[in-house]
Amino acid sequence: MGIFSIRLPDVGEGVAEAELVEWNVKVGDTVLEDDMVGAVMTDKAAVEIPTSVTGKVIWLGGEVGDVIAVGAELLRVEVEGEGNADASAVPEAKPEPVSSVSKESQIVESSDTTAPEATPESAPISVKDPTTDLPPGNTTKSVGGSKPLAAPSVRKAARDRGIDLRSVTGSGPAGRITHDDLQGHSQNSQNNSYGKQPNTSVEEVKMVGLRRLIANKMSQSKKHIPHITIVEEIDVTSLEQTREELNTSYEADRGKLTVLPFMMKAVVEAVRLQPVINALFDDEADMVRQYGGVHIGIATQTDNGLMVPVVRHCEVRNLWDSASEVGRLAAACRDGSASREELSGSTITITSLGPLGAIATTPIINHPEVAIVGINKMVIRPFWDGQQFVPRKMMNISCSFDHRVVDGWDAAVMVQKLKTLLEQPAMLLVEG
Repeated sequence: MGIFSIRLPDVGEGVAEAELVEWNVKVGDTVLEDDMVGAVMTDKAAVEIPTSVTGKVIWLGGEVGDVIAVGAELLRVEVEGEGNADASAVPEAKPEPVSSVSKESQIVESSDTTAPEATPESAPISVKDPTTDLPPGNTTKSVGGSKPLAAPSVRKAARDRGIDLRSVTGSGPAGRITHDDLQGHSQNSQNNSYGKQPNTSVEEVKMVGLRRLIANKMSQSKKHIPHITIVEEIDVTSLEQTREELNTSYEADRGKLTVLPFMMKAVVEAVRLQPVINALFDDEADMVRQYGGVHIGIATQTDNGLMVPVVRHCEVRNLWDSASEVGRLAAACRDGSASREELSGSTITITSLGPLGAIATTPIINHPEVAIVGINKMVIRPFWDGQQFVPRKMMNISCSFDHRVVDGWDAAVMVQKLKTLLEQPAMLLVEG
């Protein structure tokens, strides 16, 4: 018998490490050649890891959520014949992490067992009882807004039960709260709430894989990019009429159009005269790279989190071509088949919450881009046409810009261009 070591392969150009997001095997399992034993997440996509041998898994090199360097040992398999690893060299076991919650619990328990109570409940006190000046029958919950009197063990019991000590009447000396007081308070609370008890459970959910990638991306964008957001109201009545007419005439042959392809077309036209907005900003090199091709990222919600597939070269696509590509990429994201190339390379992003959208949002820029366009909910509102109020379909757009690269004036020009194009949709149908 031999030991075969499987190491994390090169999972992409320039990728030095990846996060372990899934194990399909455990120690003791038998694997066959080409079985997928796990998966790792790079900065763009998930990559499955196969085994190149048949044998028994005897060691795993990490837990879900760990970051593994390319080339590092991932797992060991016991195989027939010779392996490629020294059987006597046993990898060091990973130390068990101590969570912040367990540390806090240790501190609390330590203080409960070692810290003496300042005034035992059975011992008399030598100071004046602050309740003596109160009306008869009034034992205070908190004298003069001061901290309620209670032993450390009582305080811990109150925390565990979710009880605010300021709401408990103490029966001990000087209004000191005892364990019996807590028990009585709990029973009264149950009677008053028809037997309901406060839910004090805490669930810890470790951020791994795509969720952690999203968190890091959002933190990077918000930390490094000074955002400026402009919200503009748009009358999309004509746009909706045009869209319905086009769907009536061409849906059977070309597919259904939503508002998104019109917005994509408007973005292409709006950045044509302002190439600085269709750009990426390299923070380290202080270099803005302006692109001729318009590669639009489409924020897409999946069961695993937010993904941004890229529709490339929108400047040469018509409405139906854009709609078809958006549908294909969205399906690939939701079934997990989107490639690394399909999830990278955008120069500007569009985000929308669809019918769940609000009146206005403040979208966060997809770093290192310098602009993002947000589509908000479409509603019917009264609109003054100069003589009377008439019902019109209105929609707000929220556009955020990197203020290091895009001045307020240029941002406003961009938003007004989008407004003009969307309110006059015939301009979007002109090929040129």
